[in-house]
Amino acid sequence: MKTVIRIFLTLTVCAMWHVSAAQFNQNQVIAHRGAWKVEDLPQNSIASLERAVELGCAGSEFDVHLTKDDVLVVNHDNDYYGIDIATATYAELLAKKHPNGESIPTAEAYLREGMKQKKTKLIYELKTSKLGKERTLHSADLTVQLVKKLGAEEWVEYIAFDYDACKRIIELDPKAKVYYLNGDKTPAEAKKDGLFGLDYHFNVYKKNPTWIREAKNLGLVVNVWTVNTQEEMTNLLDQDVEFITTDQPALLLDVIRNTK
Repeated sequence: MKTVIRIFLTLTVCAMWHVSAAQFNQNQVIAHRGAWKVEDLPQNSIASLERAVELGCAGSEFDVHLTKDDVLVVNHDNDYYGIDIATATYAELLAKKHPNGESIPTAEAYLREGMKQKKTKLIYELKTSKLGKERTLHSADLTVQLVKKLGAEEWVEYIAFDYDACKRIIELDPKAKVYYLNGDKTPAEAKKDGLFGLDYHFNVYKKNPTWIREAKNLGLVVNVWTVNTQEEMTNLLDQDVEFITTDQPALLLDVIRNTK
């Protein structure tokens, strides 16, 4: 009887996990810095994240820097409207606002907002610190601590240009889905170091035309950035890449619908 109960509980947990995972959108569209372009929303803003969710994107990418006082904040550039993030405190960054009235979001606030839904994954780009490797790795440490504190593992996938930061995240969370961005590692190297996938600029794959196939044969997931033309989108979809990062998520959704 105990064996039967144990089997039933195991099957129930597996079924619950499958239902939970299946709630996320199953398409190839990753909105680059959120879905900001059509409505001219601030990039990396909460508004651009919400628009990506409304569109039905599989994921919404966002960029994270570390302030002087160890606050993780969401912004693409090293500066926020003229304020250098790495050498400023979070309080100092609050002196400026996005054109829509939003303040610069902390990574925690951004993740909490993203966790209100289960349709769009949160593609967390850990930015390389201009202050050096130590600060970059410290950012990685704080990032994994934050994701674990919030219980956001189901939503978050990581990308980074710093290969050591990628490996640090994997070391801290072996189950984390981590992709490398820089384009200078072969699929075999990425697989050996425990990465979940490659996330390279489309020109990298053009220069290395066997890498998409090699990556897929190794069980790596392939993402491509930043793809904004219908021609290039179609070319990559024909190669069965899993994800495409784009500033034009609505266009890519239309291309996908028209190719089915």
